[in-house]
Amino acid sequence: MTAAVPLPQGPYTPRATPLDLPPTGLPPTSRTVFSAAHVVADPYADISPDDPAAVDWESTLAFRRHLWSHGLGVAEAMDTAQRGMGLDWAGAAELIRRSAVEAKAVGGRIACGVGTDQLPQTTEPTLAEVRAAYEEQLALAEENGVQPILMASRALVKAAKGPEDYLATYAYLLRQASEPVILHWLGPMFDPALEGYWGSTDLDEATDTFLKVIAEHPDKVDGIKISLLDAAREIDVRRRLPGGVRCYTGDDFNYPELIAGDERGFSHALLGIFDPLGPLAAHAVRVLDTGDVTGFRALLDPTVELSRHLFRPPTRFYKTGVVFLAWLAGHQSHFTMAGGLQSARSLPHLAKAYELADGLGLFPDPDLAAHRMRALLATNGGAA
Repeated sequence: MTAAVPLPQGPYTPRATPLDLPPTGLPPTSRTVFSAAHVVADPYADISPDDPAAVDWESTLAFRRHLWSHGLGVAEAMDTAQRGMGLDWAGAAELIRRSAVEAKAVGGRIACGVGTDQLPQTTEPTLAEVRAAYEEQLALAEENGVQPILMASRALVKAAKGPEDYLATYAYLLRQASEPVILHWLGPMFDPALEGYWGSTDLDEATDTFLKVIAEHPDKVDGIKISLLDAAREIDVRRRLPGGVRCYTGDDFNYPELIAGDERGFSHALLGIFDPLGPLAAHAVRVLDTGDVTGFRALLDPTVELSRHLFRPPTRFYKTGVVFLAWLAGHQSHFTMAGGLQSARSLPHLAKAYELADGLGLFPDPDLAAHRMRALLATNGGAA
């Protein structure tokens, strides 16, 4: 048995054996499931936090192959990849190109974030500039054979005067798209600069505008991803969608119940928490494929405590916990992040994340995870 780890909250004895969930390569059949994937920084790059991210491409792509091997789709260059928080458009574009090649090589499903982050953050853009920025990124996605996810735009918040500007902008973009896209509504808890998206801080009014975009262009919308951490609102929205338009939950607090669904429907998934939960999440949804809702919930419900911990306010720093767990799990050799974001969570927060993840059996090598946790504690002045 591995010796106890001296966590700030008290000694913790690691789990002896991990979950046995070998990769099958088989995607779920009853739900479409994407994991938003993190990027692995190059720890030896001589850069400052304000410099463009230096990416360890080999480790970054290896993690995507890990997700595909378990049958999950990869949502690329999204919030989880530190888009706009360490990863600029040039880095995201290269990430999309490289991941598209890998996806084709292994037959993995991939979609990617399309936004406006090449625009300067310090200026007031026009609506024409916002449309042009979106078009540039949309073209890159389509050139690389990747399904676009139209991400919420900080620049559009600045440029839009009201709901009509959102309606016109999205109508223009959907007409440009050659294939159906996924629309993304990211709430201000994930990015404060997105407050008032869809032209209103009143969520009922914003929801009506969002649904109007879809209702006017249902043939160009594969689905919508909602990241508001509000299960009741997501259920209301998915019940109001046109036939054939999917709802992808981005609710990292309530995903088991939303994916399981009810007598009137269910949500598919596009989740950041499925980065650390990959093998377990894929297995749980395959259980759901058999119609075993109870078995699905028995597998996924216990993971919610970890997810709520990682995504607690300030929610936008959840990426720190995601990358931390990837390091403990052996998917990368270090705990360094683009923009120095490894410092965004406290040592007690990370220690609790380790304890919860280990308790779920998420670490393929519990001894390695315990060793790395002890090393982190010792480096930061704790007991070794």
